[in-house]
Amino acid sequence: MKIKSTSEFVKELQIQNELLIIEEEVDPILELAEIQRRVVAKRGPAILFKNVKGSRFSVVTNLYGSERRMKIAFGEEPVRFIRKIATTIQHILPPTPAKIWDLRNIAFQALKVGLKRVGSAPVLENTLDSLYELPTLMSWPKDGGRFVTLPLVYTESPKTGKGNLGMYRIQIYGPMETGMHIQIHRGGGNHYYEAEKEGHFLPVHIYAGGPPALTIAAVAPLPEEISELILASLLLGEKLKIQKNTNVSPLPVVADADFLIQGVIPPKIRKPEGPFGDHYGYYALKHDYPIVQVKRIYHRKNAIWPATVVGRPPQEDHWIAEYLQDLLSPLFPVVMPAVKKVWAYEESGVHSLAAAVVKERYQGEAFTGALRILGEGQLSLTKVLLITDQDVDLKNFRETFITVLERMNPITDLHIFANISQDTLDYTGPAVNQGSKAIFLGSGKKKTISKLSLKVSSAILHLKIRKFPIQELWWYPDLNIN
Repeated sequence: MKIKSTSEFVKELQIQNELLIIEEEVDPILELAEIQRRVVAKRGPAILFKNVKGSRFSVVTNLYGSERRMKIAFGEEPVRFIRKIATTIQHILPPTPAKIWDLRNIAFQALKVGLKRVGSAPVLENTLDSLYELPTLMSWPKDGGRFVTLPLVYTESPKTGKGNLGMYRIQIYGPMETGMHIQIHRGGGNHYYEAEKEGHFLPVHIYAGGPPALTIAAVAPLPEEISELILASLLLGEKLKIQKNTNVSPLPVVADADFLIQGVIPPKIRKPEGPFGDHYGYYALKHDYPIVQVKRIYHRKNAIWPATVVGRPPQEDHWIAEYLQDLLSPLFPVVMPAVKKVWAYEESGVHSLAAAVVKERYQGEAFTGALRILGEGQLSLTKVLLITDQDVDLKNFRETFITVLERMNPITDLHIFANISQDTLDYTGPAVNQGSKAIFLGSGKKKTISKLSLKVSSAILHLKIRKFPIQELWWYPDLNIN
């Protein structure tokens, strides 16, 4: 079944007994988020809040909070299709008539992927006068205010016209003004940099709801060359409906979204944004960020406001991260031929810790592969990278970590890079966007160096090495090493 809207998804979840409906009034300030956290902790269903204080719109949360709900949303076909594409690309060279003929099934499927121009857009059917009419959440006691927590932010490059759909949190400042936590590491941040450099306003669309495929595509770690809207179409299983209406905006309108906040990001204006309880498990602090001057607010008939709550892992976003890695991992060897597979550990907040299996056909190739990973898009935000040439199950962190440790010499195979760019949300460095990274390189045969002992507490991983001066390595979560 192709899920084309939030309401369709909610109805299907109800049929599948995956939806809890709450009729009582719930306050979007702290109360709704606390209910969500308790349900997630019990691995419970999606939640439809039908009576949200201060708003006429229903709120749905935990839509993506289980493997089963992800399968209801997308089925198995997108994963199979991506694997088929990756396998075909790797085996088609050099091309032969037989190999080209084998492409016919993929070609037929590819014809379904793309954008479809339509004459009308349901999302433009109704308008609102103020952002305060939306049931936006305040999730944690020290948050700086109310936020759009599943914003789908679309911008286009002023230079090339190429679009980007990303997820950058949106703080509500006033009836027609928001913050924009846009980061230079992301596509939207690059677009704003280009516009601001020329002194121009950057047009922006902030969507909420619509096909679940939009939400997943917005957070996918895609290379700049690949359109998130095309990935959304692939996940949807048909062309994504787009309306071009210059009376509304210079940007294309995603027709089946539930809400559209249309506006501009002005140059040279910053306002304090945050704090915000983030997916690393601590508060992102208050910093100056650009703002959005809202021009119009649209919504479709019977719109439902989707929201999520982030915090110390695992939360609902755990399942999104797992699905995206399973979906996109076959493409890594295509983009990076020396890399066989990569896995980022959501328990650490995704960017904090990742591991990869690479090729080691000559001395030092594994290290070259590691540097290639740290230079690729959002993978460049990885803080600690474990590298091996062994065919290990990367999802099993214990097995992966031991495999690396058994093959590394901490004197020569632990590489630390200081004073380089890092994730904006990572506060372990001396300044915002500045810090260090580490590569643990364990390839080849097992090495006999010294006896290793592992001790894990709920927050600190101790690596005690008797002969070498490395006393303690640590990162935030419990990674279930027993």
